[in-house]
Amino acid sequence: MGTVFQVPWARLERWPGDLERLKDQGFTVAAMELTEDAVDLDELAARNIPKLALVLGTEGAGMSAETLAAVDLAVKIPMRAGVDSLNVASASAVAFWELRPQD
Repeated sequence: MGTVFQVPWARLERWPGDLERLKDQGFTVAAMELTEDAVDLDELAARNIPKLALVLGTEGAGMSAETLAAVDLAVKIPMRAGVDSLNVASASAVAFWELRPQD
C-alpha cells in the first residue's frame, strides 16, 4: 500500500477557488512549476514551513495561469543543463523526500 496512509493529501472540488480554503487554514500553497520566479526545492525545504500544500500539475501543459495566480509561490527541482522537467510522479517523489519532516 506504500505511503498512501502516511502522506496527508486532499482533492479539492472547486479548482482553483478552493486553494483559498487551504490558505485560510494557515497553509502556504506552493506550485511545482517552472516559472521565472520559482524557488529551488532545497530553498523551500530550508524555510521549514509548518503547513505546506504542494500543487502538482499535469505533465506537458503544466498549470493554468489561474492556478498559478492563486498559489503563494512556485517551486522547481534544480536539474542539470539539458534536463528541463520530470514527470509528475517522479517530481512529486523528489519533492516529498526533500520536504519530509526532519526529526
